[in-house]
Amino acid sequence: MTKRRLGRSDIAVAPWCFGGNVFGWTADRDTSFALLDAFVGAGFDFVDTADVYSRWAPGHSGGESETVIGDWLAARGGRDRLVIATKVGMGQPNRAGRLDRAHIEASIDASLKRLRTDYVDLYQSHADDPDTPIEETLSAYAGLVKAGKVRIIGASNFSAERLAASLAASRDGGLPRYETLQPEYNLSARSGFEGALRDLCAAEEVGVIPFYALAAGFLTGKYRSEADFGKSPRGASMAKRLDARGRRILDALDAVSAHHRTTQAAVAVAWLMQQPTIDAPIASATTLDQFGDLAAAAALDLTADDLAALDAASAPDAA
Repeated sequence: MTKRRLGRSDIAVAPWCFGGNVFGWTADRDTSFALLDAFVGAGFDFVDTADVYSRWAPGHSGGESETVIGDWLAARGGRDRLVIATKVGMGQPNRAGRLDRAHIEASIDASLKRLRTDYVDLYQSHADDPDTPIEETLSAYAGLVKAGKVRIIGASNFSAERLAASLAASRDGGLPRYETLQPEYNLSARSGFEGALRDLCAAEEVGVIPFYALAAGFLTGKYRSEADFGKSPRGASMAKRLDARGRRILDALDAVSAHHRTTQAAVAVAWLMQQPTIDAPIASATTLDQFGDLAAAAALDLTADDLAALDAASAPDAA
């Protein structure tokens, strides 16, 4: 399996990143362990989580996902088999993001304790924080890198303007730079990334690890009518996707997956893997069957005709 370098760093990863938001939430501890076992056993190595996962679930306070990953590491060993990415700065009371020095320094220690490790490979700003100077945030990260707690840093949910300003601050101040960007990007949601953000990432060699690779499950093809919305906790969000364009996307996925004798999920993730600037799409699974669908994407070579059909069906300006 060919690995891809994250930005300009020396970290290379397999082309699928497991979305750890499900660990300790829709995948219980035993299921999460089985999924991680299968993931590593198949040659994959990149897992994404966050300190806020899964605060939204009743009775949860955040950190549940990191705790499951840490428990798995303690049980299985082999820290060097995983590239662990986690995030800081989302879900703070009355703030969209919180990236001041004190919060970052406290948060990394809490994450490391839950993960049962001395370092994380990729530490990401989960959301922009316009109230904290960029230089303060990057300086805090510099301290973590120097202390050996973090290898490289990344950004998530940043605009092109704010990512460009951060890269400039890194360059001018001799500070760590964001080597990766985590935007929402998939066949259903293209316009937010394609354009200024993608152009910036290409020019600055920032690796892209998009979240919602399957559009919260829409691109698996299991949501075809309102009757299907009750199939998962995310089903209620499918109504906005199941419009004329959404149906065209599903039709194209049906055709391409039938041609390759694979699943719609595998095709959707393979499409991302073959897009410019993409290092590793983030997608989650809660069963071993779903895991198999996603693992298949890494070996799926879409043809030029396949890509053209998917591009046409999902064009952002399609009416």
